[in-house]
Amino acid sequence: MTNLADRPNSPRGERRREGLVEAGIALLCEGGWPAVTTRAVAERAGANPGLIHYHFGGLPGLHVAIARRAGELVISPLVSVLLGAADERAALALMRDLLPRTTGDERTTRLAVELIAGAMRDPALGEVLRRQMDEARAETAARLAALHPAWTAGQRAGAATLVVALVDGLMLHHLLDPGLPVDEALAALAGLLDQDKPVE
Repeated sequence: MTNLADRPNSPRGERRREGLVEAGIALLCEGGWPAVTTRAVAERAGANPGLIHYHFGGLPGLHVAIARRAGELVISPLVSVLLGAADERAALALMRDLLPRTTGDERTTRLAVELIAGAMRDPALGEVLRRQMDEARAETAARLAALHPAWTAGQRAGAATLVVALVDGLMLHHLLDPGLPVDEALAALAGLLDQDKPVE
């Protein structure tokens, strides 16, 4: 019988749960989703394998929790930095510095690759990633609303979709080709912004 101190809503239970997720993240970085087994996660966390069923309902539930955390580690820092920029031009300058650092971080890169691979193979993991991308687009649209109050909801949603796709695409392309002319691409985009044309 599981100790009552390990129940999910207790402080100890929450620590155990977090420990299992962190162990899963470490294994995901080392060997991809095939390495994230019940036994391996329990061993890495120094926990009883039964706690995985207790806290997550089994390995699929743990995989979802790991995917959620991986998405937070990969997506949230980028979105936070860009949303903190004063305007679009400042965001482009931040991207110029942020892109090489992000794609040069092996842990972040491995998590990003496994997130996409997992999302393609497992509908539950795909749903986690879709929700996180939806949240990133919604946060971006809200920031655009503050910068451009005259834009319609459709214009904000469309621009947010392009911004998130741009960040995602540049990350992927830079990961595959470190020689990608990022400066030139961002300079070209800045040139478009400098034309000060309203969104049609």
